[in-house]
Amino acid sequence: MNIMIVGCGKVGQTLAEQLNDEGNNITVVDTDPELVSDLAARLDIMGYVGNGATHTVQQEAGIHKTDLLIAVTGSDELNLLCCLIAKKAGNCQTIARVKNPAYSSETAYLKDELGLAMVINPEHAAAAEIARVLRFPSAIKIDTFAHGRVELFKYRIPEGSILSGMAVKDVVAKLSCDVLVCTVERGDESYIANGNFVFAEKDTISVIASPKNALEFFKAMGYKNRAVRDVMVIGGGETAQYLCSILHRSGVSIKIIEKDQRVCSELCVRFPEVSIIHGDAADQSLLLEEGIRTASAFVALTGLDEENIFLSLFAKSAGHAKVVTKINRIAFDDVIKHLDLDSTIYPKNITADLILRYVRAMKNSEGSSMETLYSVIHGQVEAAEYTVGEGSPVTEIPLMKLKKKPDILIAAIIREGKVLIPRGGDMILAGDRVVVVTRAKAIDDIADILL
Repeated sequence: MNIMIVGCGKVGQTLAEQLNDEGNNITVVDTDPELVSDLAARLDIMGYVGNGATHTVQQEAGIHKTDLLIAVTGSDELNLLCCLIAKKAGNCQTIARVKNPAYSSETAYLKDELGLAMVINPEHAAAAEIARVLRFPSAIKIDTFAHGRVELFKYRIPEGSILSGMAVKDVVAKLSCDVLVCTVERGDESYIANGNFVFAEKDTISVIASPKNALEFFKAMGYKNRAVRDVMVIGGGETAQYLCSILHRSGVSIKIIEKDQRVCSELCVRFPEVSIIHGDAADQSLLLEEGIRTASAFVALTGLDEENIFLSLFAKSAGHAKVVTKINRIAFDDVIKHLDLDSTIYPKNITADLILRYVRAMKNSEGSSMETLYSVIHGQVEAAEYTVGEGSPVTEIPLMKLKKKPDILIAAIIREGKVLIPRGGDMILAGDRVVVVTRAKAIDDIADILL
């Protein structure tokens, strides 16, 4: 597929890398010659220097042969203009990044009136993921399928856990809960879990279950789901504003620390029920004075990854809060995962998951059955949800007899609104929603899991 990406910032670079890895023909456009040159050389893709919101530049960059244009510059208005011109000039599908909270209620209107295929908002998506994690503090990451009926959560096994030394095949019987372990991360290695795998302390595992059974899983290990009552947020940008809107509806008390006086004034007007503190969170005495020792949750959302990381480490040492850290750059992911952080949120990866799902649907000429896509272990393992059509070759065959490709796990079946954690004798039926965890790339349709 021919894809043009306008904007070579962090989101644009992440998209270019992942879409290029999937075999698409990528052209990037940006006004910064150095960014374009570096990205084009590193990925061996086409690059064009210019204003992507002009008809001339789009024509010269090849809009007439483009299947999909993705506008991810730093300006919402520029992104919308890029898409409007592309629709007229190239009659291609378009996706716009729109992050300003002022436009959040206008998304459906903009999409319909401008003919956009999708409006993406990394900041809102990040806020929604943070809110899910705060609802279930024992987990470090939560992804949802089937409109919330199924959850895939990550959990780091602590010292002294009853899971340590237990085999995967014994989890259901010994904990008396209907869950399925999908992946295990140990050091720099990752595995699709099999029954004989034995857990060790500090392993990070991903488990799939219904919300009710997920709660039973944590209870069986002695955890109480201590609901977050109050949260301290560092940074008052777009992500913090979306998070305030979500958490306020849940009755959570929110305190934001922001060093920009203008931003503080705007937040006070927009969120009168939120406590806004004007100050620099790098001042440890300020954090202590504002109650970091007793806070239920601490969320670092500044624009600097280093600051978010150091603040989060201090929060963990100062109290017992659930700590969430926003990371914008993914270049040091291997280093960050070895730090003693609770939950890390990568808005760029969330955005890439959304767009990858749409691109795969476009590439499938018969119409992909993919409904949801998440990266479980970045660059290594993903989980996708499919709707199974009539006549699919995966139906009415016991899973133990289904000839699947290696490293593919049927993780959940949703049938008539009920969640089934599948075992070997279960079968997939037409109309089911199926969650698949896999190392394989480009599983566009449920039938692609077969040998």
